[in-house]
Amino acid sequence: MISINEVLETNAMVSKMNLDVRTITMGISLLDCVGADVEDTCNKIYKKITTKAEHLVATGEKISEMYGVPVVHKRISVTPIALVGGSVCKTTDDFVKLAETLDKAAKKVGVNFIGGYSALVCKGMTPADELLIRSIPKALATTDVVCSSVNVGSTKTGINMDAVKLIGEMILETAELTKEQDSLGCCKFVVFCNAPDDNPFMAGAFHGVTEADCIINVGVSGPGVVKSALEQVRGENFEVLCETIKKTAFKVTRVGQLVAKEASKLLDVPFGIVDLSLAPTPAVGDSVGEILEEIGLEYAGAPGTTAALAMLNDQVKKGGVMASSYVGGLSGAFIPVSEDQRMIDAVSAGALTLEKLEAMTCVCSVGLDMIAIPGDTKATTISGIIADEMALGMINQKTTAVRLIPVIGKTVGDTVEFGGLLGYAPIMPVNQFACDKFINRGGRIPAPIHSFKN
Repeated sequence: MISINEVLETNAMVSKMNLDVRTITMGISLLDCVGADVEDTCNKIYKKITTKAEHLVATGEKISEMYGVPVVHKRISVTPIALVGGSVCKTTDDFVKLAETLDKAAKKVGVNFIGGYSALVCKGMTPADELLIRSIPKALATTDVVCSSVNVGSTKTGINMDAVKLIGEMILETAELTKEQDSLGCCKFVVFCNAPDDNPFMAGAFHGVTEADCIINVGVSGPGVVKSALEQVRGENFEVLCETIKKTAFKVTRVGQLVAKEASKLLDVPFGIVDLSLAPTPAVGDSVGEILEEIGLEYAGAPGTTAALAMLNDQVKKGGVMASSYVGGLSGAFIPVSEDQRMIDAVSAGALTLEKLEAMTCVCSVGLDMIAIPGDTKATTISGIIADEMALGMINQKTTAVRLIPVIGKTVGDTVEFGGLLGYAPIMPVNQFACDKFINRGGRIPAPIHSFKN
């Protein structure tokens, strides 16, 4: 039984601490949508998405009204499109037609984003994979709600450096094609190592090939709730601190579990997972950076930051796994610069650098997330930054991701406004020393020795 105190406590979390369910994401398999040609495939994709997700948005709004918990976004993830279009797409423009179909279908059902314009190339690229990757700039420039991702590495296979090199070039091309919107296209693209099949968050969501035909995944978010709880134990030792985070994560995750089960029932779609990630927004009080400060740091990036973030992530997971029957996705703290006001402040104060964010990635999934960099940054430099992050994921047997935005026409000292949940960001300086010869070697970095466990 749920007590009246628990109800009142949850209401306070929503009204005063920015608790929300960040997303209900419906995963849809498109493997049965491969047609005789591109047009036939597009028609089948459109029909399946608009049929399966017809009531997704209305259901999210109904649940929000039922329980008084904001459901901020309703999203769709689909099978990696490189697999779906592999037999019918012969040019990059063919793949762009699939992207435009995804955009049209997503708008028809009213979701905020659709993810899965993706390729899985951690060991090598098929011709279709390469075509899709080369089509990403145009696809993101000609659509509004389509999100794209590429998995270029894993602990089992190593890092596909050919793909890493190509993606550096494609990120710059995407920035150029969307420069009139401050290179907004790059906000909708992420590069992964060890990408999970059931991540409900954008831009990296796709529907894994091992998943059911249709699934409901939920992402919860409660940085403000955690910060408020920690304010009550200010100055206490680490044991008290950790217990407080665990108990708070349990309560937040229970809300996500409730919403996920209700959405599953109303839509008659199996429940997949709850993602425990602490996802900030630009709103004051809804910040992972503020949590780190409440733990005892002057700014995120100060000495001790990586240790504090490691503890936070671990305690969130320990509390969350007790609250849900199925935990998945990324389930960690997001530290995007543009989407977190105190992270922005830390960059502006000089406390937080790219190198420190890279170190923080060792203990969270997306350490280089929504990072705005100078528009004249070289493609090989971008590829080098990606390679470093992928290596952290590969060696540490964890998910890592990179979302860089080289903003054409802007440099260090400027700021860029993306709007909405994407927020705004200062342009961060990038190490100017060259890595061209390293990136241009080509081939694959082998898997680490500890990957051989069979």
